Parts: sequence; C-alpha cells; structure tokens
Amino acid sequence: MLTTRNNVVSVRPEIIAGIRAAKTGPDLYQYLQSAIELEHATIPPYLTALFSIAPNTNQAAAQIIRSVVQQEMLHMTIAANVLNAIGGAPTMNQPGFIPTFPGPLPMSVDGGLIVGLAPLTLNLIETVFMRIELPETPQNFPVRAQLVADQGFNTIGAFYDAIIAQIRVLGNAIFTGNPALQVVDNVWFPADQLFPVTNADTAIQGLTVIKTQGEGTSTDPLDSRVQPAHYYRFEEIVKGYRLVKDPSVEQGYSFSGPPVPFDPTTVINLVSNSTISDYEPGSLAFAGVQQADYIYTSLLNALQQTFSGNPGNLSTTLALMYELKLVVQEAVVNQQLTSGPNAGKFAAPSFQFTPTAAAALAA
Repeated sequence: MLTTRNNVVSVRPEIIAGIRAAKTGPDLYQYLQSAIELEHATIPPYLTALFSIAPNTNQAAAQIIRSVVQQEMLHMTIAANVLNAIGGAPTMNQPGFIPTFPGPLPMSVDGGLIVGLAPLTLNLIETVFMRIELPETPQNFPVRAQLVADQGFNTIGAFYDAIIAQIRVLGNAIFTGNPALQVVDNVWFPADQLFPVTNADTAIQGLTVIKTQGEGTSTDPLDSRVQPAHYYRFEEIVKGYRLVKDPSVEQGYSFSGPPVPFDPTTVINLVSNSTISDYEPGSLAFAGVQQADYIYTSLLNALQQTFSGNPGNLSTTLALMYELKLVVQEAVVNQQLTSGPNAGKFAAPSFQFTPTAAAALAA
C-alpha cells in the first residue's frame, strides 16, 4: 500500500515488512504484480500530458515525456520478467489493472497524492509527476530530503530496494519459472536494460535498472546510461534547462544546459479526467475516444499474451502505442466540444478498459 506524506509518494512500512518476511518465491508474487501495476499507472497520465502538446511545439518537453513513457514500459516488462522467473503469472488485461483517474496510485490508502489525466502544465509536472518519481535523497532539495527521511516512510525506490534485498536472501532457489516465458526485445530496449531473468543476479540487475532510471543513485542524478533519472528529467521542464555536469557548483550538476522552452499557450486544452460519458453518443469525439479505449485495451491484452507464452510478440505489441498516438491525434484531440460542461475543450483519451476489445483479441 502506498500513501503520501506531505504529498510525497511513500511506501507504508507494512509493505516493506511483508517483503522482508517472504520465505518463498510465491510470497513475493503480490509485490511484483503490484510493481507492474504501479509502473503502468504512470503511463496514462504521462501520455495525456504528451498528447496535449500540439504538433511541432514544445518539442524538448515532448521528447522528455516520451522518453519517460518508454522507460515505464521497460519497467513493466522487467517486473513481469522477474515475476515469471520465480514462477508467478503477470496479470495485465483485467478492468482493475487500469486505475481510476483521478485517484491514488495503486495500493494507495488514506488519501494522499491524487493522480489524474490532464493537459500539460508546469504545475502538473512539479506537483504530480515529480512527486511520483521522487528519489529517496533528492539532490539540491534538502527540505524534500528531510520529508522522505521520516522514520517509517520510504519512497517507491525503497520498495524496490526491499524486493532486491529479499531476492538476495532467498537466492537462486526461488527461480523456478519457465525460462521460455522471458521477454527480450533489443530492438526496443538495449541489452543492458532488458535481458532474460533466470537467477537472483539477473533479477537484481533488472530491478536496479527500474530504480536507477526512476531516481538516479543516491549520489548521482544520472541513470546507468548517463541521462537524468525521471525525476530530474521532469525537473528540466520546470527549470527550463537541461541538467548537465557543472564543476563550478558544489553539487556537480546544474540546470545550465540547452534550454527546454515551454509555451503553455500552445498546449491543447484537453478534457481533464476524460471518460466516455463526457461525449455525446454518435459524435466524432465519442467515436474517437471509444476507438482509443479499444486500442489501449488491445495493448494490455497483447501484453498479457506476450508474458503468458508469446515473448516474441513484444515488438508488435508496443507498436500499438504508435497506433494509439495516431488515433488520438487524428480522431480525438482535434474534436472540440461545442456544448456541455466541457464546451470549448478538446476530447481526450480516457484509458478505460473495454471488455469487447479484450474478448476480441483473446478469441
């Protein structure tokens, strides 16, 4: 279960305790499934912000958000590989897999940070996206560092640290899964980031990729491929400059690289927290949002098939992301509403599960 303390996404102590108490591989199944759900839960909000960027505008910000989305897909894949490797079975194509927006992140209780689907603003980046990706020791932000250091509360990175530590304790004996289920596609993801998980060492290596890409290390804001971790990539949009090495400052890095200009006047005024009920049945907006829901459900169902015995399908599956982008650009965000509470705004994807799409692909 996740909660937030002063709007900082944290992991409750009982989750960490449950992981540390694991004695067998099956004891870790629920936590790795939760990891898959958590990594996925960030994708619809990030994509909505990305889709709100009008073509040929705010290109640096768009590139940053797109790069984070791609890595979230990688993180889902790694977590699913680890779960398969210890004999579990990832689940991705069920209605509850897609969280309700607006709402807390998966496993969250007691209120806290609410994540919705909204067009891009600097406030959204700073108050939601950066909160999600907050490192355990955010550099150059001593106040935030003090908040997350509070006893009994830990960042999402600490959640992965606990799983890594327990896998190290349980060792290779828990890796009883079928190696043929491992998903590897080095066309989409580099071989040092996505690789077969067959033992404790490779599982730890994969989970470390997730943590480092999201947070950086405790002493370095860059990930293993020498680009800023997600938190700092989002901060580049807020600060307006790329984060680069800077020997002139104590921290060794500063936001003094190439500009990341952001023009809010060009952002498409999308319907926030869109649902299919926001649109008139029979309208072009309704049809576009419905089609986007269908494609996103198809993507989840195809991912389910990929991790259930068809690992070679990953490349074809991820191509559905581009189909979703085309549908959103052509049939959704160019539809301006003329009546109702959202008059003047443009249609937005709702990322709702469509059972008919799941059934059609499963047939």
